[in-house]
Amino acid sequence: MIKVYLKRKIANRIFNGHPWVFGNEAERIDGNANPGDIVDVFYNDGRFCGRGFINPKSQILVRLLTRHKEEINEQFFYNRINKAWNYRKKIGYTENCRLIFGEADEMPALIIDKFNDYFVIQTLAYGMDVWKTAIVKTLQEIFNPKGIYERNDVPVRELEGLPQQKGFLSANFDTNIIINENGLKFYVDIENGQKTGYFLDQQDNRKSIKHIVKNADVLGVFTYTGTFEIHAAYYGAKSVLGLDISEHAVAQANKNAALNGLENIVRFEAMNAFDVLKKWSKEEKKYDVVMLDPPAFTKSRENIQKAIAGYKEINLRGMQLIKNGGFLVTSSCTNLVPPEMFLHTIELAAKDARKKIRQVVFNAQASDHPIIWGMENTNYLKFLIVEVCDK
Repeated sequence: MIKVYLKRKIANRIFNGHPWVFGNEAERIDGNANPGDIVDVFYNDGRFCGRGFINPKSQILVRLLTRHKEEINEQFFYNRINKAWNYRKKIGYTENCRLIFGEADEMPALIIDKFNDYFVIQTLAYGMDVWKTAIVKTLQEIFNPKGIYERNDVPVRELEGLPQQKGFLSANFDTNIIINENGLKFYVDIENGQKTGYFLDQQDNRKSIKHIVKNADVLGVFTYTGTFEIHAAYYGAKSVLGLDISEHAVAQANKNAALNGLENIVRFEAMNAFDVLKKWSKEEKKYDVVMLDPPAFTKSRENIQKAIAGYKEINLRGMQLIKNGGFLVTSSCTNLVPPEMFLHTIELAAKDARKKIRQVVFNAQASDHPIIWGMENTNYLKFLIVEVCDK
């Protein structure tokens, strides 16, 4: 077994549970390590730290799989996935859920989303990609699924020396499926949709708009395939307009509206959100509820300030479009903007818009995406509802 020894100064972070060892945190490596090899990690004083996979070509040198001297084999992956599934069943996520959420399920760089009887997987590090066959075998044994699909068409794999790719990991199947969520139906495009085809992390938050949208005129911006807007129509909104820059997403959103018989209440149009928010706020258009669910504005720490400026701009404009006593529903999905920073940004936007705000709801992602304290990347979604009033 190849041995990796940690530098003394970073031992506490690893000791306290973080599974990543960066390349500049290793004192030395005993043995010739190839990408994907299983290695033992030791503290500077020689005490055993854990076992994981290594990639000398990656900025993250080692990702720990276990803190015990247990064999990493097919049975290991079966046990971990089965453990994660039992946890989801205990907390009530069975039909559609994130079955494996990477580090939060002690499976670094592995994502598995369950859409009823279909599964989508992402192996985002070399060491996890090595075990893809074992992971697929486990899913077949535990679930006997109708289909398994790989969505490894993500740039982060190139940082690991892996190609971007997607395709079937089971017999071929129709990748356009329909799922049920909160009493509604949605098309999921497993092959070509964003990420794994559908954003499961907001499934609980979509229920939280139920009371504020009743009999309301609602504007949704950055709608993607229209899930929040269709929920608003379902929960009794008077009218709903959803906007997204993607023609493909708008077409899918209108299909979702028709699938639920709500096309007379909710409609979607392809428009640039930033342009529309700025223009309509100057024209003093007003809505009872404005919902903002933008993509991550940054994936690097270097661009955090630009991201904050973007969040402030859209929320300021959104507040200007809300009738006195109406509601703003707003989100941020980047873990690089922590909750405190996000809330402060909303506060600054309210001051500049000359509005008073009152918090109604502040949530993270759904519980099938567990948050591990001390691992900031697991606490990534911020979802906020505030009442907006004139000063």
